Amino acid sequence: MASPYDLMTKIDNPGATTTTRSKQTERRGSRRCKFTQLMRIRPSDPERDPFEDIRGTLSVSRSGIFFQSSVTTYEVGMRLFVTMPYSKEPASMSREYLAEIVRRDPLPNGLFGVGFKILMEMGLPGGFGSAHSNSGR
Repeated sequence: MASPYDLMTKIDNPGATTTTRSKQTERRGSRRCKFTQLMRIRPSDPERDPFEDIRGTLSVSRSGIFFQSSVTTYEVGMRLFVTMPYSKEPASMSREYLAEIVRRDPLPNGLFGVGFKILMEMGLPGGFGSAHSNSGR
């Protein structure tokens, strides 16, 4: 009779073949989660034509986001200001990030798949730390 350990570690996959996906090396540094979070996207370069794109995420990792958009001006290497989670409520817990587009793919539905990596979180001017530095003067 098999022990409980044997039953937990047994791989029950008779006659199955190994898929090509399991043979490939995963290149991502962190796992991805597929959930939707609203975000506001704007170009960070003042020389570019301004736009505001409000989209939901499709795939999220610790350092990157993938989404679909109809905006045609996204380019690989373009820097963005991204606010997420985006809400028009004044007391929302939104944060703003500087990001860079690393992927732009035309999709069969007529939209573009856009992937960006988060470069840094943007701090608030005169934030929490500066309030304490002036208190001793």
